[in-house]
Amino acid sequence: MTDTPTGPLAGLRVLDLTRVLAGPTCAQMLGDLGAEIIKIEKPGSGDDTRGFAPPYVNGSKESAYFVGVNRNKKSVTVDIAQPEGQALVLRLLESCDILAENFKVGALAKYGLGYEQLHAKFPRLIYCSITGFGQTGPYAPRPGYDSLIQAMGGVMSLTGEPDALPQKVGVPVADVFAGLYGCIGILAALHHQQKTGQGQHIDIGMLDTSVAWLANQGMNYLATGQNPPRLGSQHPNIVPYQTFATQDGHVVLSVANDPTFRRFCEVCGLDGVADDPRFATNADRVGHKAELLAILDPLLASHPTTWWVDRLEAAKIGCGPINKLSEVFADPQVQARGMVLDLPHKPSEGGTVRVIANPVRLSETPVNYRLPPPTLGAQTEEVLTGVLGMTAEEVAGLRGRGVV
Repeated sequence: MTDTPTGPLAGLRVLDLTRVLAGPTCAQMLGDLGAEIIKIEKPGSGDDTRGFAPPYVNGSKESAYFVGVNRNKKSVTVDIAQPEGQALVLRLLESCDILAENFKVGALAKYGLGYEQLHAKFPRLIYCSITGFGQTGPYAPRPGYDSLIQAMGGVMSLTGEPDALPQKVGVPVADVFAGLYGCIGILAALHHQQKTGQGQHIDIGMLDTSVAWLANQGMNYLATGQNPPRLGSQHPNIVPYQTFATQDGHVVLSVANDPTFRRFCEVCGLDGVADDPRFATNADRVGHKAELLAILDPLLASHPTTWWVDRLEAAKIGCGPINKLSEVFADPQVQARGMVLDLPHKPSEGGTVRVIANPVRLSETPVNYRLPPPTLGAQTEEVLTGVLGMTAEEVAGLRGRGVV
């Protein structure tokens, strides 16, 4: 690790007024790309996710949840409900390029920190708001939670077995996608800012982004007017493309085109199946899925998972096991790509913490890991003295009044 910011966003400063997952995901990505992230947290409690535990990491009181999305950030405790705290934020914004926040609509305006209020003072400032339902519309005042958005955004109606209850995805994808869309918006706004000197407001609604990533299923509905059914692991437009039971477990088979299906039939000894008019093309297979699965189900169940994976991968046919997380992080491909890294944690004790790496690979300006996830308020004095030029005595006075 190095303390010197590098990467395509080096030299930019972000005021991070986000918490939980969507906003912190956005800000962490900016930090990994080189931006300096000043994370403002409430004195005494901080980001809600500090308390989303157990599990904790490295024998500390830091939750694994918090640590996962808060590296490359400096934690500064400021009570923005107090006028002195608001004044500190305004002084910090004088040197910031970006503000990211995920408060309820209108909440920051109560403290003089809404977009319109700040845009008048800082016309270059890029202001990114991530909320459940966006800044406008009848649902704008409502709070947004991942499971709620997954339900309202449609993905739960598509997830799960046909005869079972709708299911949410096993990780909070609505939060994560909203954060990544927010980062995309910020990068576009930075390009505009550099050309024109103008900042702007980025309005990210989690429901909007969840509708956007309905992808092929959303288009299937728009094309037909029919609600797609839950299909378990099956694909609505490609067959065979799903989970199959094997002799000792399960395997995922992904046969995405007709030449691959023919090759699959040859490997499996399914003479004549690829020429059967019911199965000759993908459209035929989708239309006769039940008949094809009646052939494939007993076939896949006749051998162990590794038997299928070895033979089908050798024939360049998409096939793989359903890995538990222990198997994911032990996978040689995941390890070869460096998707787990050790960051210093409790450095005075020589400790480290394992985190999931950033997956973006940039050949000339790679992501960098400068700061471990901070303890609450760890950089308060550093930032207030180094950025604002305050004295240690002034910071101590603010701390005594509960401002920081």
